[in-house]
Amino acid sequence: MDAGKIFSCEFFPPNTAAGMEKLLNACTELNENMQPAFYSVTFGAGGSNRDRTLDTVDHLREQNTAVAPHISCMGSDRGQIKELLERYIDRGVTRLVTLRGDIPEDGAGTNDFKHANELVEYIRDETGDHFHIEVAAYPEYHPESASPASDFEHFKRKIEAGADSAITQYFYNIDAYLHFIDNCNHASLDIPVVPGIMPITNYKGLVRFSDNCGAEIPRWIRKQLEAYENDTDSLFAFGLDVVTDLCARLLDHGAPGLHFYTLNQSRATLEIWRRLNF
Repeated sequence: MDAGKIFSCEFFPPNTAAGMEKLLNACTELNENMQPAFYSVTFGAGGSNRDRTLDTVDHLREQNTAVAPHISCMGSDRGQIKELLERYIDRGVTRLVTLRGDIPEDGAGTNDFKHANELVEYIRDETGDHFHIEVAAYPEYHPESASPASDFEHFKRKIEAGADSAITQYFYNIDAYLHFIDNCNHASLDIPVVPGIMPITNYKGLVRFSDNCGAEIPRWIRKQLEAYENDTDSLFAFGLDVVTDLCARLLDHGAPGLHFYTLNQSRATLEIWRRLNF
């Protein structure tokens, strides 16, 4: 493993006992072969799965793994956030992924904090330097942003509020990430911005999610995935080639690490890891 690089993985809270068993098995395999620096655990729209996030954090902590729970503005007022912070401190958690979060479909959930920078500032005021705070970055711009300039200004405010580092939305166009890093350098934002990596294992799911979150799938990749839609083995092999090459190029260009969106599976992430020769 490259010295100083941060390699991490993301899980989402399962809603069944079988799903939790699958997640923990994936965690065991990742620990044995990759030893991620930490696992982030997502938080549902409007705080809809807060209890399941806490439960997942507890299960992962039982395996002596470092955990970075997502904590979101949406669906949480000041008192609820304070309670969550206290519970995470009691659990020995020292890293958070701090987000605005998705607005629920019914539009509810905008309480005391409307933007992630406000939440970052509150966490710093309440807990000092206890937490290493991660925030989100969008090399291809947040889908709700009015313009590229306003999107970057939102990111800058999160850093100025006290964030320590950032994890990007996944992307398949390395130029978007390199341009974002250039913008950070021009603005003197000297923090690690770790690329988010989405292994490719499913065509329809990837397209649907990418269209929703604003992550571009380059046409040549999209057309090849479409051709392999009913050929699982070829799609998986092609996805490995594309994402491994992206990871290698990112690291060659100085990326401070990689953050894998595992979808609670280990196979694709571990194969990419093996191909990178770590």
